Amino acid sequence: MGRFAQRSDIFIDEDTLRDEYTPEPDELVEREEEMDEYEEALQPTVNGSQPRHIFVYGETGVGKTVATRMILSELEEDQQHFSGVSIRVVWLNCKDLTSYLAAGHLVNKFREDGQYISTTGYPRGTVHQMLWEHLNELPESHILFVLDEVDSLGTDDELLYQLPRANSNGKVTETKVGIIGISNDFTYRENLSPRVQSSLCEHEIHFAPYDAPQLQAILEPRASKAFANDVLENDVLPLAAAFAGQDTGSARHALNILYKAGSIARRTDASQVTEDHVRKAADLVERGIIEDELRALPAQSHLLLYVLTVLASNDETPARRTRIYEVYETAANRCGTTVKAPRTVHNRLSQLSLKGFLKVNEVNEGINGGKHYDYGLDVDPDIVMDALETDNRLSDLV
Repeated sequence: MGRFAQRSDIFIDEDTLRDEYTPEPDELVEREEEMDEYEEALQPTVNGSQPRHIFVYGETGVGKTVATRMILSELEEDQQHFSGVSIRVVWLNCKDLTSYLAAGHLVNKFREDGQYISTTGYPRGTVHQMLWEHLNELPESHILFVLDEVDSLGTDDELLYQLPRANSNGKVTETKVGIIGISNDFTYRENLSPRVQSSLCEHEIHFAPYDAPQLQAILEPRASKAFANDVLENDVLPLAAAFAGQDTGSARHALNILYKAGSIARRTDASQVTEDHVRKAADLVERGIIEDELRALPAQSHLLLYVLTVLASNDETPARRTRIYEVYETAANRCGTTVKAPRTVHNRLSQLSLKGFLKVNEVNEGINGGKHYDYGLDVDPDIVMDALETDNRLSDLV
C-alpha cells in the first residue's frame, strides 16, 4: 500500500475549519449587534440616497471580513426587490498596495482581460481619471468599494481622499459612490489626515475580540460539520475556545487550534480528539502566531531582535541600552543598514517591549547610581531566529 490513502475517521469536511470558509447566515453567531449596525449604515444606500462611508476595525480573526461579505451578499440578493436602486459591490484587498497601486487595481476591476492597464507608469491623476470614466459609465445607481486591510495603504491617503468625494467634487455624476474600509489597526484612522477622517469614517463599526463562550459558540456548528460523530471528547471545544479567548480573542486562532488538534489525532492514529491533543495544538499555533508577528516587523526591529538574541546567547542579558546600542551599530554596519540615532533605537526597544517581544526591568541604584533599564528577550530565541531568516536584509547576519 502506498504512503497516502483517503481517511475519514477523524474529519468529514475539514474545509469548514479553514479561514476561507464562509459560514451560512445562521452560522455567523455572536455578531448580531455588528450586523445590525451594518444594516443601519447601509440603509441610506437601500433608500437610494448617498451612501454613508463605513470604517470597520478590530483585531484579526474577529469576523470583520466574514460579516462584511455576508451583509453585502444579502444586500445584493435583496436589491432585486428595490425600486430605482441597483447596487454593485467591488472588493479590493489592499495588502502590499500603495494608494497609487490600489487605484490602478480598481481601474482594472472594470476592464476585461487584455485591456488591463499597468499599475505603474501612469501619472496618478491619469489613473484617477480612468477610474472616474469607468464609474460614470456604470449602469448601476450605486457602487460600494470594499477596501479590505485598508491600513496597508499607509500614510499615503490620496485615494481615500478622492474616492469618498468623487460625487461631491463632480468627478462621478452618474453613480453614487460609497466606501467600506476594513482595518486590523485600531490606530489607523488616527493617522489619517483630518480631511480623510471626516469623510471615510462617517459610520464606524468596532468588532471587539471574542471571549471564550463566544468562541465556543462559533466552534460548535463548524465542528459538527468538520468532524466525524463522537470523535471530539467533551472538553475539546471549551478548551480550544479558552486558549484562543485568553490569548487573542480570535475565531481564526480557535479554529486553527481545533484543526491542528484533529490533525495531531489523525497523524497519531487516535480514535478521538482529546484534551491533550488540544494542548499540543495550542502550543504549535502559538508558535506560528509569534513567528507571523515577528516577520511583520520592520527591518530595524528585526535588527534589534537579532542583537538581543546574540546577547542572550552570550549570557549578556538583561542588557543595558548602551550595550545594546554598541552591538546594534556593529550589526547594522555589517548588513549595510542605516544606523539610527540612540534615541530612535531606545524608542524602538520600548515598542518591542509593548508588543511583548522584550521584557524590560527598571534598575534603581540609589542616589549615586541613578536608574537605568535592562532589556532581554521575552520570546524563545529559536522562534526569533526562524522568523529573522526570512528577512533578506539580514542575510549577512542570520
